[in-house]
Amino acid sequence: MLVSIVTASYNYARYIGETIESVINQTYKDWELIIVDDGSSDNSVEIIKSYCQKDNRIKLYQHENGVNKGLPETLKLGISKAGGEWISFLESDDKYMPNYLEEKIKVIDSNPDVKYIFSDFESFEGDGIDKIDLYKKFKEIYKKQNLSLNLIEQNVICTFSIVMLKKELFSGCDFNTPIPALIDWWLWIQIAQKTNFYYLDKKLTMWRIHSDSFINSSGTDKIELIYKGMMKFYDKSNWKAHLLILLQILKSLRKKCLRIRFGKKAQLVIFGKTIYKNKNLC
Repeated sequence: MLVSIVTASYNYARYIGETIESVINQTYKDWELIIVDDGSSDNSVEIIKSYCQKDNRIKLYQHENGVNKGLPETLKLGISKAGGEWISFLESDDKYMPNYLEEKIKVIDSNPDVKYIFSDFESFEGDGIDKIDLYKKFKEIYKKQNLSLNLIEQNVICTFSIVMLKKELFSGCDFNTPIPALIDWWLWIQIAQKTNFYYLDKKLTMWRIHSDSFINSSGTDKIELIYKGMMKFYDKSNWKAHLLILLQILKSLRKKCLRIRFGKKAQLVIFGKTIYKNKNLC
């Protein structure tokens, strides 16, 4: 069974080679790697092309005239080019364990009704330990399989690189997210209305945490826009979902409108304006 691996590439020339090598080294061999470069200004394209020449399972695509269109459009292009029934994602700075595909194929063979699989990960480069600790509490949530309501509070699927799902699940999905950096969360919210999620408790991905990750370099301060957008994905009769969304919007606005910081730099911020500031308070 062919698995289409989709990688969105943008200015990660220093990592993309390792990412590609981790796919080449898979124990399961029936795959294609679809890399869509989103207008990189470094030598990413040259590196990718060199791998394409060595292995015809590796395919490079670019937007017309090599322009930068952003992550949502880049993913859409990659998904449209996928020839496999199943799509797996791999971010261009992450790596698969050698048995990543093999383990997920085993799940598919044993569970014919499964359409969405995600797995555990190991982090490396150690620049985001607090984030990693955060995901430990999700283990109990993962047992539920129906994550529709849990995804309202936050994205409990931490990275694209742990997800493999049927291509058909993207049919009819809205890619027009208010915050491009959160396109994965935006999509999983929609897909959770179509299928349950299967959690494979094995560390199959190496997730690179570093300061210039896309999520860290993209403004996510207007999180309430995601919550407002969620409304259209949940049936109007699902009062519990709509109530949870409203609570999240209020929580987000409260944090934005009133922020108090203590310590050596005490601040009172209301609607983004600093009302009080004292550097010598402590």
